[in-house]
Amino acid sequence: MALLSASIKRWMYRNNRPNRFARFLNWLTAQWFSSGVLSSRRWVTLEVRGRRTGRIVEAPLVITDHQGGDYLVSMLGEEANWVRNVRAAGGRAVLRHRRRRAVRLAEVDPAERAPILRRYLDLAPGARPHIPVPRRAPLAEFERIADRYPVFRVLPEDDGPW
Repeated sequence: MALLSASIKRWMYRNNRPNRFARFLNWLTAQWFSSGVLSSRRWVTLEVRGRRTGRIVEAPLVITDHQGGDYLVSMLGEEANWVRNVRAAGGRAVLRHRRRRAVRLAEVDPAERAPILRRYLDLAPGARPHIPVPRRAPLAEFERIADRYPVFRVLPEDDGPW
């Protein structure tokens, strides 16, 4: 999706909700990311149990590294379905990239998100139209918006995914 223009990406996620075309591309991208074929190790598919249906929901995401930790960032902010599902599941999820890995996602305090958000924009060009700060902006600009974009630290899960 990096080849699509910013205006098309905003259209695909009007009101921070994917339209039908975006849902199809997300499904296709999730299959690609989880296969690990011709993809960066940072590209993963998140599997989390849906908070209403109980079914497994998939989302293609980019793992962001920062100071030795791995993080997942919601480019669509608080309203992203995967964010709500992760919270409802107590952070229990699975990441797929060639193999399945059970993880626990721990939400990062907004006061600590700014440098992670800036790093995320370096690694995920497709997210840039959705986050209203230029990727090379001073950290203070990221601090002003950090509370609107959830960030989760990826931790190992010992008890299994569900």
